[in-house]
Amino acid sequence: MKKSYDSKFKSRVALEALQEDRSIAELASEFNIHPNLVSQWKKKLLQDSADIFATKKEKQQEPKYPEDELLKQIGQLKVENEFLQKKYDEYLLRKGKR
Repeated sequence: MKKSYDSKFKSRVALEALQEDRSIAELASEFNIHPNLVSQWKKKLLQDSADIFATKKEKQQEPKYPEDELLKQIGQLKVENEFLQKKYDEYLLRKGKR
């Protein structure tokens, strides 16, 4: 069974890791978790820490999805749509419905 940890526990471990008083292995042993979790939580804290101090206006201005990702998805959907349209047309021709 997969064990889950609450956000307070994760933040406490990540803050301890940021202090660098002890190694990742020592912290993992102390908190009885895998060292990879300590590293992941520390990395996430460093990545997302700017959001803590962001104002409401800044949060509203940030796009939920990066533009490049959306354009990539649109391109993929266009290719899939064209493929399916072609296959549908071929199907109709075989059935003699066009």
